[in-house]
Amino acid sequence: MVSLHEMASDPLIAEPAHKPGVDQDLLKKPVNALAIVPQSQRITPLFRKSYNVMLRMAQEQGLEQEVYRAPMSAVIRSLGFDSNDTGLIKKHLRTMAATLVEWQSPTRGEGSSWAVSGLIGHAELRKVRGHVWLEWSYSVRLRQELLQPHVFAKLSLEIIAQLRSHGAIALYEICSRYREVGQTSRQPWSWWRPVLSGKPETEETRRQEYRFFKRDVLKPALAEVNAVTDLVVELVESRSGRFISDLQFKVSLRDRPDGGSSRGRALDVMDAALGARLLELGIDELTASQLHAEHGVELLRDCTEMLARRVASAYPEPLREPGRYLRTVLAAERIKRFGDAVAGDVPANPVPAKPKTAAPPASSARRDLSDAAQKIAEQKRQARWHEEWLRRRREHVVSDLSALSEAEQQRLVQALLADMEERRTHPTIRKRLQTNGWQHPMVLHEMVRFYAATHIGEGWDRPTPAQLLEIAGQVGDD
Repeated sequence: MVSLHEMASDPLIAEPAHKPGVDQDLLKKPVNALAIVPQSQRITPLFRKSYNVMLRMAQEQGLEQEVYRAPMSAVIRSLGFDSNDTGLIKKHLRTMAATLVEWQSPTRGEGSSWAVSGLIGHAELRKVRGHVWLEWSYSVRLRQELLQPHVFAKLSLEIIAQLRSHGAIALYEICSRYREVGQTSRQPWSWWRPVLSGKPETEETRRQEYRFFKRDVLKPALAEVNAVTDLVVELVESRSGRFISDLQFKVSLRDRPDGGSSRGRALDVMDAALGARLLELGIDELTASQLHAEHGVELLRDCTEMLARRVASAYPEPLREPGRYLRTVLAAERIKRFGDAVAGDVPANPVPAKPKTAAPPASSARRDLSDAAQKIAEQKRQARWHEEWLRRRREHVVSDLSALSEAEQQRLVQALLADMEERRTHPTIRKRLQTNGWQHPMVLHEMVRFYAATHIGEGWDRPTPAQLLEIAGQVGDD
């Protein structure tokens, strides 16, 4: 575990001089550091960004150094970190020194074979004449390869600072290695799971089905990389019989004739009016780009107007989660228009099949209409049961939270605040949490989600068939 000290009386530490001709935005990251697999603790986006910034600063200072130094303000500025909470940075430094990872290249046989080790050797904060400096070191076994790599990927720290999820950062770093090749190495899909999720493998994750990994990690990461970076990345799936076995990614460079920064690419891929409308309704740029990639502009535009009407009506109560509502409407509208295809597994702008020229017999048409009506009625019943089950589950979670001691509730508030800052939740919601507590209507759903995911599990809001059956017996079909 790393120790962090703030010392008021230290000899003046000279600021490291930048080497001439060094691109301050460019990081040469060794290939063995691209596909790191956590062994002990989760790697967060801020965690990975901090490591990249510190590695670039160490490369500037040179291999002859044993301890590397930088003003803490310079580290934070390079991260694009929009918070004054240095405690969160300290937490990640502690974790960085204690976290064991397995170093490996995304290409078999490329680079040296590294053992499991910590990301850094140590970290220390020193206060010198009113300014906080960060000092750190690397393992003796890794320092040569980290600071003077022979095989590396060139990464833009400016682009990485804009990415919000670990999956997107890891995917961008790996695909940058293959930008000249055209496609990544092919690996089993289970190999990609800890690399992109940043989470150690457990018995539960090893039993996870591919479709959940694709929904929760792959699709959001692809949408973010394609929206924000200078790369265009396409998923390539390989099958073994009926099941997906291996994955790789096609990589190409985005045409940028203006030569400008990639900042703000999230809404460039859709028309500006639709992007502005989504922002106005509370949908952030990343979510907007993901939904655009999954559903296409026409369907997204129509469902955005449905969202606007729901927000304006505020019936039966004000809409608290516009993102979740929009996703639900998009899924339902997609099924209505294009059948039972799963979103993302059909083209973004599919064309409905043309109707047959010959009309079916009247009896057949009536039977089809009756079957369709029964199917819709069944879907409505299922949705009503699910909504009632979820309402009760949330009430139960709120009851559990209220029964906690004041000290435990305050600890949860601080943990939630750190989580919201990491996810860059809107500052207004964070302010409500700090001033009004977790029971405020704008914050309550965040606390319920945060507490339930930790104490119940990721599937806390998804009922089992048996639980739905129990609800159906209580509320009936009406």
